[in-house]
Amino acid sequence: MWGRSASFILDKQKIDVAQNPNHTQPPDTFTLLSSSPPPVSMADALHHHANPNPEPPGISAYYQARAAHYGVVTSDWLADAQAAVARRPDDDDGPFSPPAAGKPFSVIDEFNSWRMQPDLAEAVAAIRALAAVIRNSQATTMMELEIELKKASDSLKSWDTTSISLTAGCDLFMRYVTRTSALEYEDFNSAKSRLIERAEKFGEISCKARRIIAMLSQDFIFDGCTILVHGFSRVVLEVLTTAAQNKKLFQVFCTEGRPDRTGLRLSNELAKLDIPVKLLIDSAAAYTMDEVDMVFVGADGVVESGGIINMMGTYQIALVAHSMSKPVYVAAESYKFARLYPLDQKDMAPALRPIDFGVPIPSKVEVETSARDYTPPQYLTLLLTDLGVLTPSVVSDELIQLYL
Repeated sequence: MWGRSASFILDKQKIDVAQNPNHTQPPDTFTLLSSSPPPVSMADALHHHANPNPEPPGISAYYQARAAHYGVVTSDWLADAQAAVARRPDDDDGPFSPPAAGKPFSVIDEFNSWRMQPDLAEAVAAIRALAAVIRNSQATTMMELEIELKKASDSLKSWDTTSISLTAGCDLFMRYVTRTSALEYEDFNSAKSRLIERAEKFGEISCKARRIIAMLSQDFIFDGCTILVHGFSRVVLEVLTTAAQNKKLFQVFCTEGRPDRTGLRLSNELAKLDIPVKLLIDSAAAYTMDEVDMVFVGADGVVESGGIINMMGTYQIALVAHSMSKPVYVAAESYKFARLYPLDQKDMAPALRPIDFGVPIPSKVEVETSARDYTPPQYLTLLLTDLGVLTPSVVSDELIQLYL
């Protein structure tokens, strides 16, 4: 499949690069070129791990029509980013620690132990915990093991029912690790060993996702640019950190990110890296937008429409940026792709957070305590993911492939 895991992006100036190879591309043009075979996505990598000799997939009619209509071409960005990440020596998240003698294994305890690592996302911690379930299982049949995994997955999802990435990560793990008909024809011990290998592979790919996104994002950050960010996102911080390490000169505007003021935390982290940063109150986004070159945000979840669910205020920032023709880039790992299709702001489970206004609030005054909103895809420019650089319209097809 030529384009599913590569970058989809439209040429803003409709330049036919193939017909004019000597053309010098301006820095603000978004055409992507391919000089190497299509990179391998997370889904394809895991499929190959389970089946070392897969049959080469064909090009779907969807992508043929899309390429003919939009002139979309593939890119070797993802392959380069993955190669750079592969050279990093610090991929290990620490050795596996078996449960203490006499202490029964608990998936929640294992999950909490992984969550102690400050740079590890909750979804990745859940993936690691589910891999530990397989290692510690006393099941003697595949059916028993799958039931045990399903119970563990449900326990993790109930730990925080409002976490979209936690639910999506558990669902993807169950999809990739257990639903393989080939396992039915092996003896149980070899099947269990295969499950453990695939679980570890899934966890490894998930851990590298943030770094791959950071590498892919560098072509969008240019010297002298001003970037507006909202709230605290580990992947956005990784993007900006990588840009600073690459000696790019830029400044960042940080909203304070109420109600939990996560923007303050991000501004502190950026200041430690000597990145010029200005802290804004949330309501100053429109006031400062004319000084901004681009907006970078993370996501709690990427939904089937191509929109995102993120911390409160993301929607209004995207609206202002769209009205002033400023690009809005979403940096999100593929394990946050969720099978959800919200129709409006109220069409999702609220994530409630306490709000401190600094003064007593009369009991008759109702306070909106939802901590996140939904941003429709028409207000987003691109999604920077470990599957590649995607337009919002491609997300639904990616979800079909991920959960197929």
